[in-house]
Amino acid sequence: MEYQKSNNCEIEVSMDDEIKRRISQHPCYSKDAQHKYGRIHLAVAPKCNIQCNYCDRKFDCVNESRPGVTSQVLTPQEALEKTKQVLREYPFIKVIGIAGPGDPLANDETFDTLELIRKEFPDVTFCLSTNGLALPEKMPDLLNVGINTLTVTMNAIDPEIEAQLIDYVTYKGKVYRGVEAAEILIKNQLEGIRLAVEAGIVLKVNTVLVPGINDQHILEVARKISELGVYIMNVMPLICQAKFADMVPPTPAERKAVQDLCEPYVLQMRHCRQCRSDAFGLIGQDMSQMSEKRRNVIKSKMNEDGNA
Repeated sequence: MEYQKSNNCEIEVSMDDEIKRRISQHPCYSKDAQHKYGRIHLAVAPKCNIQCNYCDRKFDCVNESRPGVTSQVLTPQEALEKTKQVLREYPFIKVIGIAGPGDPLANDETFDTLELIRKEFPDVTFCLSTNGLALPEKMPDLLNVGINTLTVTMNAIDPEIEAQLIDYVTYKGKVYRGVEAAEILIKNQLEGIRLAVEAGIVLKVNTVLVPGINDQHILEVARKISELGVYIMNVMPLICQAKFADMVPPTPAERKAVQDLCEPYVLQMRHCRQCRSDAFGLIGQDMSQMSEKRRNVIKSKMNEDGNA
């Protein structure tokens, strides 16, 4: 699988038909797919192995729309039942993902859930979002449950910068802080990305844009992940909370400027809405937060468009 950049920044991809299908039906990976196909996030992974300075996880949250929150943490069996119901009612949903509210690779329930769902729905696209700390050691498990697409949140490749973004990492039973923690995290992220690309998984990298810390460094991240074969990059604006509650988020213009700098190296996702860990439906139209009446309106419209 090869990703090549042309002079006009378009991405020309040499890949097999199955990978093309995954991308064409994944609303995060294709700007065209976002209006046609949906995804469901299953909130089965509450534990996390790192603490980012901008992260505030909540497990019973109904009034916020952002990563790290869910109205309920599901068991694997509950996640399977929810998947059955959602796919039955909303057939335009083509991607089943696990994105928290913690790190999926730090929770055995992630793999139990995906194994259950794979038996029922072997042809869906499986997606997972991780900080990448445990990615190298968990790669065999990911391949075993059939992960097709993968997102790694990577905010820096310089440990001095990364150390300003995280409080600590917990790795192999030990807590690390500062530059030492950042070095471990970055090393595992890069190795995990390399292994995933080699295995044929389509990769997206999420990078949180934090003014004054990594805003001048994200271009270097883009260059590096391009070398590794990452398909698409998502530069996300900082949500000011937790230890970064008093910081100032980047403006849309500042975010666009960073995306424009990175575009020659790796395709940019520009339609992210920083979804909840239990979101489902189209991007920007989270059905988990909608009334039944509003859901029915969207379902009717999608059915009409599908039959047009």
